[in-house]
Amino acid sequence: MADSELALLLARIQFAFTVSFHFIFPAFSIGLASYLAVLEGLWLFTKREVFLNLFKYWLKIFAIAFAMGVVSGIVMSYQFGTNWSVFSDRAGPVIGPLMAYEVLTAFFLEAGFLGVMLFGMNRVGPKLHFAATLMVAIGTFISAFWILSVNSWMQTPQGHILADNGQFMPGESWLPIIFNPSFPYRLVHTVLAAYLTTALVVGGVGAWHLLRDRANEGARIMFSMAMWMAAIVAPIQAVVGDFHGLNTLKHQPIKIAAMEGHFESYPEGRAPLILFGIPDQEAATVHGAVKIPNASSIILNHDLDAPLKGLDSVDRSEWPPVPIVFWSFRIMVGLGLLMVALGALSLYARWRKRLYDWPLLHRFALAMGPAGFVAVIAGWVTTEVGRQPYTVYGLMRTADSVSPLGAPAVATSLVAFVVIYFAVFGVGTWYLIKLMGHAPHAGEPGVEEGPDRPIRTAGITPAPSVNPDRSLHPTEPAK
Repeated sequence: MADSELALLLARIQFAFTVSFHFIFPAFSIGLASYLAVLEGLWLFTKREVFLNLFKYWLKIFAIAFAMGVVSGIVMSYQFGTNWSVFSDRAGPVIGPLMAYEVLTAFFLEAGFLGVMLFGMNRVGPKLHFAATLMVAIGTFISAFWILSVNSWMQTPQGHILADNGQFMPGESWLPIIFNPSFPYRLVHTVLAAYLTTALVVGGVGAWHLLRDRANEGARIMFSMAMWMAAIVAPIQAVVGDFHGLNTLKHQPIKIAAMEGHFESYPEGRAPLILFGIPDQEAATVHGAVKIPNASSIILNHDLDAPLKGLDSVDRSEWPPVPIVFWSFRIMVGLGLLMVALGALSLYARWRKRLYDWPLLHRFALAMGPAGFVAVIAGWVTTEVGRQPYTVYGLMRTADSVSPLGAPAVATSLVAFVVIYFAVFGVGTWYLIKLMGHAPHAGEPGVEEGPDRPIRTAGITPAPSVNPDRSLHPTEPAK
């Protein structure tokens, strides 16, 4: 392998590694911010202290997850200038402003209200604090909006013009760029995935504590809310995924062919659905394929006789890494089906009035706790690896996007990233799990509280904004 090819491979591995670490934190914090807003709203509406206790319980977890997401995102963005400078130069006039809009409209909104959300419950009125929580939740959604618009333009580019120097320039309007063909489907699919990811974590934590103490009121409420989310959103996600698949078939048929393992085309339709097998890209076949006759045509085209393009419809140089796309797609779909099953089982348990005393359901929910993270990473791999060999689909190849770096330089930074990420984010993840391991209880301490400083908002009465004894240092860190 030539030095340039090795440098390209290492740069791709490095970006995949860092973005995988980054992706799991926003996928969690987007859903958790909305969950916190719901909990605080329920506390204000019902005045039940259990909702306040759950809010403070999950707020500590949100603060750490949000911080790790910000840090990992900042580090990741530098690679556009170090490893992918050619891509940044050519696509920068389009993606640069969109990413700047994310900072101006989302990150500033989150940063402006995050301090109030984390440390202001003793200093502002409950309604103003709730407004701050809502602003943070809205900010996380706006952030997803802009980032997914950028990524979707790279998948289905439109609205740009190609300058003489090879740069992609915005056309007469930004609207076609922002609302490109795959963006609406990708946005809904990703945000629902974030909500499901959070619901599975909350449900898993609730299940863990129910297995230890079925009478814990906080564990019962968080488990019930999470199971409602799984029961309602998981089937909706399956429908959204179907629409997203139809859109991908229209605009990226080769990606769909790789996902389905269709090396050959079916000009008369009636394509089988390959459930499992071992894709062999060199031999252009799937060994040991387990198939359902005609099912792929029905699922993809909703028409038994509609033609379906296979990988043989384009040159091999246009093929993505088929085995990776094939299996990552099946991991995502398989976990999605398990989420639907968990939601259905919870409805059955609710009907039988055994939601809180059925250990089988609780163990199932506990095992599914990390499933959302695995599913979103598998979905990301399917989307991004399936786009290969392009960074801007059909217009700019990945091999033409990389910086002119030597393989040793990229390898050194990759090793540094691996060591530092596992050390820093490993400790952070361990601490998150430790926080989740303690059961929610009455008088749950908040982020801003020390052991000698109980919060004074029970009954929704705001505390004085100034502490006469600690005017310069009004709070102590939570211990």
